[in-house]
Amino acid sequence: MTNVLAAHNISVSFGGVRAVVDVDLDVDAGQLVGLIGPNGAGKTTFIDAISGFVAHQGTVALDGEDITTAVPHVRARRGLARTWQAIELFDDLSVRENLMVAARHPSIAGSIKELFTRPVTHTHSVDEALDLLSLRELADLPPTDLTQGQRKLVAVARGLAARPKLLCLDEPAAGLDVKESTDLGRRLREVVDNGTPILLIDHDMGLVLGICDRLVVLEFGRVIASGTPAEIRQNVDVVRAYLGSAAAEAPPSDVPTGRQR
Repeated sequence: MTNVLAAHNISVSFGGVRAVVDVDLDVDAGQLVGLIGPNGAGKTTFIDAISGFVAHQGTVALDGEDITTAVPHVRARRGLARTWQAIELFDDLSVRENLMVAARHPSIAGSIKELFTRPVTHTHSVDEALDLLSLRELADLPPTDLTQGQRKLVAVARGLAARPKLLCLDEPAAGLDVKESTDLGRRLREVVDNGTPILLIDHDMGLVLGICDRLVVLEFGRVIASGTPAEIRQNVDVVRAYLGSAAAEAPPSDVPTGRQR
């Protein structure tokens, strides 16, 4: 199995507080990996670290290329895309134009050319992202006309429009109802099955247990367990720290089951 992401011994400290401690996390081609744990466990800080937004110790490799010392925009250009907990869409642009912002990586010469010519408004990657997430009919609408669930899908599509090697999603199901979360889960599974691996943070246990191939659990910045959803549900340390007995016994929501590896 090919490692798309290989993050090893990742540690982050803020003053005297160790927010992430020696975390190892790999994402293989074709995988949807969930990163879960209680609030304050270090999940978002871990993604901030591997995407270059906070200083960290340890190494980060993307598709075999060492990006440990790269700044955030270089990591993004190398193929590491992410979303944020807050949905940062441009409300004065259409859905398609929001995706175009992420898809365009013009050279200096290309930027100068666009000063004198009309910018390109369609790319294959944008159309592919719109189709994959069933957003084509909403492409010309502003984000303000969309439901919360649709806005979350646009945020995912914007990440895909850049054709990343890995897509990191930070709580995409937050604020969604059961139906919207189930639909999101189906779409995310389709994204992975169409060739883009995902690292997913979310507190919706029905979602992550139902669609992830593998889970990594953090508590106080340290990995306390990793394995398949079935293994995690039965892990006594995870039940104690996070899931609780009721959550561990409950069935996952009606989303496609991740392909176990």
